[in-house]
Amino acid sequence: MKLKVIFITMCLFLCQAVFSEENQLEQQSQTTYQNIPYENCTKMFDIKKEELFFLTLGAVNANRFKTEEIQTQNGYIIFSTGKNKYLATIAGIDNNNSVLKITPCNNVYYFQPGVISNMYKYIDLNKDINKK
Repeated sequence: MKLKVIFITMCLFLCQAVFSEENQLEQQSQTTYQNIPYENCTKMFDIKKEELFFLTLGAVNANRFKTEEIQTQNGYIIFSTGKNKYLATIAGIDNNNSVLKITPCNNVYYFQPGVISNMYKYIDLNKDINKK
C-alpha cells in the first residue's frame, strides 16, 4: 500500500514538473523582443532630479526588477530583468526639469519595449502625488 502511495505521489510530481516547464516555455515564446530606437530610451520629466531618482527607484521595485547597483551621487541605477542589465541615468536640466535615460548595459537594443514603457508609465502616474 505504501509503495502505491509513493508511486502515485511521484507521478503527480513529475506531471506537475512537466506542465510547469511547458507553461514557462509558452510564456517565454510569448515574449516579444524588438529593436528599440535610442530616441525612445530618453524622456524628459517636469520634476526635480532628486524626485526623479526616487521615482525611478520606485519604478524598478514596482516592476519587480532586481536592483544591482545604486549611485546617488552620480544619479544612476543599474537593474536587471532576467538575463539583461539596464542602466537608468538621471540628469537635471534645470531646477524643475530632469531627464531619465534607460539603456541596456550591453548596448544591444533588442529587448522588450515594456521595460522602458512600464518605467515611464510608473513615473508619469506617481510624479504628481506629492504636488498639491
